[in-house]
This record gives sequence, C-alpha cells and structure tokens, in this order.
Amino acid sequence: MAKINLTIQRKAVYEVVQEALDHPTAADVIERLRGKGFNFAYGTVYNSLRYLADAGLIRELKLGEAISRYDARTEEHQHIVCTKCGKVAEVLTELPASWAESVAKETNYVVEHVHVVLEGVCETCAKS
Repeated sequence: MAKINLTIQRKAVYEVVQEALDHPTAADVIERLRGKGFNFAYGTVYNSLRYLADAGLIRELKLGEAISRYDARTEEHQHIVCTKCGKVAEVLTELPASWAESVAKETNYVVEHVHVVLEGVCETCAKS
C-alpha cells in the first residue's frame, strides 16, 4: 500500500467531506472551506478531492448528475436521489449477492463493483 501524503490542503478537504452529511459537490467543499477560513484555489480543491478518492479515503459519486459528489463513507452502500430537490441519502440495505451474479450471467460481464442509484421523492418534497 502506498504511503498517503496528507498536505494541509488535503487534510482540510478531507475533514470537510468527513463532516458532511449531504454528499457535497466540489463547489460545496470550496464554500465550506471558506467558512472555515481557508481560501484554496479551485484547482487545489479539485486535485485534493481526486487524490483522496484515488487513495480510497473518500468516494467520488456519479449519481446521474453532471457533477460529482463526495462521500467519506467508503464501505459498500448505495444511494437514493430525490428527483425533485436533488437531496442524496445513503441506502445501507445490502443487495443480495445473487443479484450481481444474475447480472454477470445476463450480460457476460465480470462484475467488479456494484453501485446502485435509486431515484424517488424525499419525505419533505412528498409533503409539499
């Protein structure tokens, strides 16, 4: 395993993602860093997010949106996205192993990673 080099900038970015409950975008991370008194260049934040994701400390999520979101939870789990407001929630219900096996059989792919994104309407939007 390669040694992880957490510069001051990477550590600050990592802490923002760890503290977040909402799967922030890079723009969200930049805004929160500014709120903590940091004023890093956009490129520094994007490069830090890429480094942290490549190092396995955070997950980059592509949830059908044009922009990536980031998650400090790196263990296997799925996500659900509100089709009205865009809120993202974690889904900790485990997928049956037989599901990935069926997909592999159907497609002749070797399944390396499973990430399912569900869509629906969150409780707040459903009430309004």
